[in-house]
Amino acid sequence: MSLTDAAPAEAARSAKAASHIMATLSADDRNDALLSMHNELAAARESILAANAKDLALAEREAAEGRLNPSLVSRLDLGRKGKWEDMLQGILDVRALPDPVGRVTLRTRLDDGLVLDRVTCPIGVLLVIFEARPEVLANIAALAVKSGNAALLKGGKESTQTMLAMATVLADALGKSSTVPAAAVQLVTRRDVVQELLALDRDIDLVVPRGSNELVRSIKAGTRIPVLGHADGLCSTFLDAGVVDAAQAASLLLDAKTGYPAACNSLETLLVHEAALSEPAFAAAASALLSAGVTLRCDETSKAALLGLSLTEATQTKIVDAVDDDFDTEFLSLDLAVKVVPSLDAAISHIIAHGSHHTDAILTPSEANAEKFMAAVDSAGVYWNASTRFADGMRYGFGTEVGISTNKIHSRGPVGLEGLTIYKYKLRGSGQAAGAYGEGKKQYKHETLSF
Repeated sequence: MSLTDAAPAEAARSAKAASHIMATLSADDRNDALLSMHNELAAARESILAANAKDLALAEREAAEGRLNPSLVSRLDLGRKGKWEDMLQGILDVRALPDPVGRVTLRTRLDDGLVLDRVTCPIGVLLVIFEARPEVLANIAALAVKSGNAALLKGGKESTQTMLAMATVLADALGKSSTVPAAAVQLVTRRDVVQELLALDRDIDLVVPRGSNELVRSIKAGTRIPVLGHADGLCSTFLDAGVVDAAQAASLLLDAKTGYPAACNSLETLLVHEAALSEPAFAAAASALLSAGVTLRCDETSKAALLGLSLTEATQTKIVDAVDDDFDTEFLSLDLAVKVVPSLDAAISHIIAHGSHHTDAILTPSEANAEKFMAAVDSAGVYWNASTRFADGMRYGFGTEVGISTNKIHSRGPVGLEGLTIYKYKLRGSGQAAGAYGEGKKQYKHETLSF
């Protein structure tokens, strides 16, 4: 890894050259580099967290003065709730995964001595642009090295000290490798070069934005390079009628909303079947959410039902009237929009109209309703009786993730190693010419072979 203040075009060209070398490295070479990255970061814990504390203090002042979104402050804190340990473990988890490069996924005998393979290969050069989230630096570096890709990393100014500290350590770690080129993973330190980088479609193969809606949307609108990402994490859960285990429903909704409100997989809209309003599950869930400090932004029907419960005066102040925009808002805070719907179909229609195709869930005892919901809702993740917070690369067993994709091509949901590879066709012949085949000539065999 290297810290580069080179011109964007130069950085991209060197990354492209490094990507060709990365594609030829053995799995052992790449795994050895990952182990070195993990060990060097672990040894530098105190100095990196000290740098992060400086970034965090400045960000808190910026947020207090209204110049920075408070959700970014939470994402910036590398010492929060085991984030440091998870980051390090993620590198080891990625290292332990099977090699994603060089896997044969199809083998066909076109003719005797003429065999076609479809083989997984790296994408090439990744450009990762991120706000806050300093752990992204280690995550992407690990995923890029394991998948044989090169990566250009451009972080936000709010995490400058942390990024520089981490990148210096990672540069030392990869510098000890005799096989991984220094230009394979680069932290771009020049400011105000994002637009220049986004114009380099000859050398950069995929852009991965990690940050606010505004960041992702501006990147998608400003480049010809394919973009893997999501603008909103507007996740919904539908509470169906007939849920018997009220405590379970309350626990799942509490986890989805309060586990980490600033995360893109946190719950933002609760849809309630009208028949469930009088059932224990709704009352238990609402009480648990309100007790946890969640403000419920309710439509008229759900508000009336809640005010009919035995709630304290303080809790009742957390029940407010919803406005239309609430059902299109990613709050990233202890706010939850609540809406009553007459049917499963109405819940599905609401999610299709207002959701962001990230992750949506249904709580129901009915397998038929659950399967219909999961088939009809067009999101990267659709869950039955589970918290939306499971939408995460580490929880899916991917080691870590490069990001969450709501795209309709290549990769959806949490994107790990598989999402950072594509494939190529390798044809091994013995002197055949294509013109020798056709009507009145030799015929193809097209035999499927095992591999």
